[in-house]
Amino acid sequence: MSSTLVGPEIEAPPETDGGGSGFIDLEPGDDGGRGGGKGRQYDLYMTGVWVFMIPVVMFFVGLTSAMIVRKGISDDWISTRLPGILGLNTAVLLASSVTFEMARRAMKEAADNRVRGWVGITAALGTLFLAGQLLAWKQLAAQGVFVGTNPSSSFFYILTATHGIHLLGGMTALLYLTIRILRRQFSARRRSALKATAVYWHFMDALWIYLLLLLLIFWR
Repeated sequence: MSSTLVGPEIEAPPETDGGGSGFIDLEPGDDGGRGGGKGRQYDLYMTGVWVFMIPVVMFFVGLTSAMIVRKGISDDWISTRLPGILGLNTAVLLASSVTFEMARRAMKEAADNRVRGWVGITAALGTLFLAGQLLAWKQLAAQGVFVGTNPSSSFFYILTATHGIHLLGGMTALLYLTIRILRRQFSARRRSALKATAVYWHFMDALWIYLLLLLLIFWR
């Protein structure tokens, strides 16, 4: 006679509304037809964002260390006045984080139209920030400051360019979500993807504040 051993049932941790890792509720139809009904699925979007942010942090820490060492071992470091538009660009990026939070709040209230509106504004502000960074490069070029002009200018271009590329990645995800949600209501997976994108966006915001302070210190 065969017997079946039944282990203790383990309850999944509750979903967190603050954008942290955990589990997401799957509504009917969200499981791709693999079981139907409500269920629990590990939030792969949030996990992927946290895993991706680790090498990004390490990359910029490495650049910071290289800049400190480069300035300390030579006497050819020439400080240059930072472009004035950086202040406006920072304000725009901070505003985009606020609008993203408004989108997340609207999502919790199941106000799909408001979510679409705030997400669209966030994407527009992100585009405006990137355009402002290009204008900052143009202002430096007008002063005769280019990538190879001085070690200080080289680091400025490298830091702002790499930050812009990473932010562009977040914008790509944001624009993709915008296109998808214009046609249908939010599913559990899309809500999870929006939360993960918001976390990454705020991370890019904080990273830019750090880089700006770094540039202000080393370009005095």
